[in-house]
Amino acid sequence: MATEAMSVSKKQDLAQNIKSSDFQIVPLRGLPVVGVILIGLIVAIATNKLWALDFFHIVGGGLWTATDLLVGLLIGPMVLAKLSIPARIEFSKRFMPKMLLIVPTLVTMTLAGGFQLARHLGYLSPQLSVHNWLIVAFCVVGVMLLIAMGTLAPANLAILFELKKPDPNPRIIGSLMRRFIYGSAILGVMQVATLIIMTRVATI
Repeated sequence: MATEAMSVSKKQDLAQNIKSSDFQIVPLRGLPVVGVILIGLIVAIATNKLWALDFFHIVGGGLWTATDLLVGLLIGPMVLAKLSIPARIEFSKRFMPKMLLIVPTLVTMTLAGGFQLARHLGYLSPQLSVHNWLIVAFCVVGVMLLIAMGTLAPANLAILFELKKPDPNPRIIGSLMRRFIYGSAILGVMQVATLIIMTRVATI
């Protein structure tokens, strides 16, 4: 009887945890921070200041790489995989809304700052010896952009909308979460490849 009571209690706790939708899909407190970053990026591009462009590109790229590696290779297999279902759901409600702001912001910083920096330094000229390396880098980054905005962002939104439902499906949430984590891991590996390419460009 005690075992059955504990089982019923666990199921009730799980149902209560899943049905709890007291979270924001878009964390409003983070919007001013994102706004300041994007305004700074626009100013850097408009003024074409080398230091500012370099700052946004390097900081954005470094944080984007670190985020993908952290989520895909550490948080996913070493943290989430070991949590109970209620704990995974609670983690998702707190973590995924923040990623909805962080990832697009870092992607925008990296790509917009990097393209303007390449244009400012004349790296887009076909006559340069590093031109072919940059084309490879652009291709890799293009694939990364497609994965980030075409797979990760929709999966993130789908998780949050599923959690907002009166009766969320844990299997759907788990499947979407795995897609997000695997995609982040792939992006992290591709980010490392990009770093190798760009450090090679810097030494030619």
